[in-house]
Amino acid sequence: MSSASSHTPLLKLGLIALATSVSAGPPRSRPCAGPTNPGFESGTLEGWEVVSGDAFGSKSVTDVQSYWDGPFHQDQDFFVLGTAQAGESAVGELKSGSFQVGSVMSFLVSGGYDPDHLYVGLVRDSDGKVLLKQTGINDEAFLRITWDTSEWRGESVHIVIHDSSVSESWGHINFDDLRVGARAKTNGPGLTFNVLGQQVNQQPAGEESACKLFAEDQLRPQYHYTQYQGWINDPAGLIEWKGKHHLFSQYNPDAAVWGPMHWAHAESTDAVHWRELPVALYPAETDNENDESGAFTGSAFSDSKGMHLIYTNFTDTSAHPDAVQETVIMASSTDGIHFDLYGGNPVVPGPPEGAPAFFRDPKAFHDPTDDSLKMVIGATNNVDGQVRLYRASDTFSWSEVGIMYTGTDGNTGALWECPNFLPLGDKWVLFYGGLGLGWYEVGSFDGTTFTSEKRGLLDAGPASYAMQWYKDESGRDLAITWMGNWPTPKWPSRANGWAGQQSITRELFLREDGGLGQRPIVELDSLASGKTKNLGPKKIKDKTHHIGSENVARLKLTVDLGATTTASSFTLSLLESKAEATLLTYNTGNKTLTLDTTNAGYGQAGTWEAAIAPEADNKLTLDIFIDRSVLEIFAGDGTVFSATVFPRYQESTNINVVAEEGVVMLTDVSLTPLGSSWC
Repeated sequence: MSSASSHTPLLKLGLIALATSVSAGPPRSRPCAGPTNPGFESGTLEGWEVVSGDAFGSKSVTDVQSYWDGPFHQDQDFFVLGTAQAGESAVGELKSGSFQVGSVMSFLVSGGYDPDHLYVGLVRDSDGKVLLKQTGINDEAFLRITWDTSEWRGESVHIVIHDSSVSESWGHINFDDLRVGARAKTNGPGLTFNVLGQQVNQQPAGEESACKLFAEDQLRPQYHYTQYQGWINDPAGLIEWKGKHHLFSQYNPDAAVWGPMHWAHAESTDAVHWRELPVALYPAETDNENDESGAFTGSAFSDSKGMHLIYTNFTDTSAHPDAVQETVIMASSTDGIHFDLYGGNPVVPGPPEGAPAFFRDPKAFHDPTDDSLKMVIGATNNVDGQVRLYRASDTFSWSEVGIMYTGTDGNTGALWECPNFLPLGDKWVLFYGGLGLGWYEVGSFDGTTFTSEKRGLLDAGPASYAMQWYKDESGRDLAITWMGNWPTPKWPSRANGWAGQQSITRELFLREDGGLGQRPIVELDSLASGKTKNLGPKKIKDKTHHIGSENVARLKLTVDLGATTTASSFTLSLLESKAEATLLTYNTGNKTLTLDTTNAGYGQAGTWEAAIAPEADNKLTLDIFIDRSVLEIFAGDGTVFSATVFPRYQESTNINVVAEEGVVMLTDVSLTPLGSSWC
């Protein structure tokens, strides 16, 4: 289970954050509709009133450009920084002057996520009623929120910036650039903001089909699994049972942040199109709102008795000081929908005597070396990560075999989460999470211990953790990963009421170099929803070539790296507008592929690189899945980059390619529009 509880220091330091930005527009020559000083460009609180407390004051307006994780991305120069006047835990309220509201308004907000104690509010003057509210997203970088105010058009209103949080972590809110009327939607000609804000995007579930509801949110992926509201992280319990693929996810239904873990549940006949099922597992009932106990990650297996879930029962020892922190328990189902807890739980009462308390994420597997059911569990010796091995004598009876494998160099972390273990070809593959990254090791197994021969990263990009494997009924080795990561997450969709998405289903294989490779399953072809655009053989020179304009699509590209390609590199520009793009560059000299999201949108900014070996015929193939806010990029050698980018603008749909210092020969290019997993 990759959990916030295992990364509490990161949370307290504010390292779980969202990079959000809006480019500064040109200086304004005349006041906009709305209150006086809507963007604080006077450098003061002119036109605003401190209503109460000491959180806001003359020091609140600042022109500082960056914080510990990057730029604030304010509009123009000045904005209100919630900590500048009196620090993190100060409280107070700031009020704008009155103005007549139009049919739409937008503003920039950042800071802590706390809908009750930290928010920007729209208040009607006549009765003091708060008409709309928006909290922050646990990030300092600004996010543009759009409100539909047509219901109150022409009424006299004002804005409040409210802070009643006394928290010393994310206990503040920042604000900038209030826009009222037509310019609330745009950032100059040709740039229309993607609409964010729960008021617009979070209609009551059940009133419309999932197909329609999921399509309305401009940032929501269409064929990557998401929950309609709340938070998800690790995929869990992956299994194909009686012809249906089951996907469970770590889930907090109450807020778009990590919290007491439930298991969300969906099923599919093809591992592509999903249907939501009732929540499968719940935390134990409690009256303590601070109790973070819950059902952590685990796995599934089946036998003649039904489908069984085996997972970590996490107990918050701050609320239950005498309890064992992590035990292994089971739940079973005969219909694949309703699960009953085993009466003899726990099946493993905790780590062995004297071992550290960290003991989580059981993954069951069939061991052909002795035709037995076994499971691996993530553990530690307080210096290196470990994997402990258990063996079943029957469905509910488990005994320890021993320590199957221990890290040796500390490079993959002292705590290993979400271990998976499987035979693949003539090798055994172990993969796990450590240091916020997914790692694989390929080697041999004698039924008791694992010997590693090769190690690498599961994913070359920034958005992959807690990948889980399962074998389908045709014998394929499949996997799904959480498209997130504890060290570097950015969750702008939190403003829309949801956070977290799972990858498409992938097939695992051994690469020619002995490493672990991944490729998309063939069933994804069924998502095609429009005519494929084929460009055929084409020479690309220094001039940019436009491939198409799609943001829910599949792009396939084959490059001949032989004598006809003389360019030093070529770059694919994805989700491009005149203000932003995600760049994918292949260097023909050192054979590396670089993903650059520095100016891609609200998502995590950075660059990531991997060596990509050309195929035997000296060709490079790329298979790229574009899904509004997320990207999965598969190279022919089995390398994959996963990223969440969250474009700022509706115009960010263009796909272009350009060569540097020569010619690149594209032997095949195809662009196929894709549909929804919910339709």
